[in-house]
Amino acid sequence: MSTIRNPVGPLPPEVYWRRRLVVGLGVLAVIVIIVLIIVRPGTGEPAEQPTPDPQSSETAEPGEGDGASGEVAACTADQVEVTPVTDAASYTADQQPLLSLTLLNTGSDPCTIEAGSDVQSYVITSGSDRIWASTDCQEPGVPAVVTLEPGEPLSTTPFAWSRTRSTPDDCGSERPPVTAGGATYRLSVSVGEFASAGDRPFILN
Repeated sequence: MSTIRNPVGPLPPEVYWRRRLVVGLGVLAVIVIIVLIIVRPGTGEPAEQPTPDPQSSETAEPGEGDGASGEVAACTADQVEVTPVTDAASYTADQQPLLSLTLLNTGSDPCTIEAGSDVQSYVITSGSDRIWASTDCQEPGVPAVVTLEPGEPLSTTPFAWSRTRSTPDDCGSERPPVTAGGATYRLSVSVGEFASAGDRPFILN
């Protein structure tokens, strides 16, 4: 008969069974400790993945993301009104007309336009006679991009016209004066590809 199932010895069998139980519990405790050290509770689970950044994982709708919602479109010809301006309708012999222009966004949304002095043009005519142009002897202008808000006119800084003729090949200081004595002249303007629809008449006395 097996001595494992039936302990043999001078002591009662109950004593041997208690000893075996204590030894078995001790061995079991050692095994459990070893398993806990190796496995470590919780480390067997997959690590928590970081939550994706919505800005990098979601597909942006048209007009959204990367600041596109704040982007202002370029002005189109049908939404910009260019108007020539003089500071008076008639001038005495000692007065020089002050010329300028205004830009008006007639649309419903803001838009941007190249409106620097490098693309501005002022032309004065009398009948079919081209009298003077700002581009004839103009030094390189300064580029500038401006935003036109709907319904808010933007005006350039007025400058004086010397009441003299000009040609592209005559930029000397001595230019022939134009005829006065009640003569009518007309100012037309443009800003790049945007031109005034009409002109501004004025009289030189």
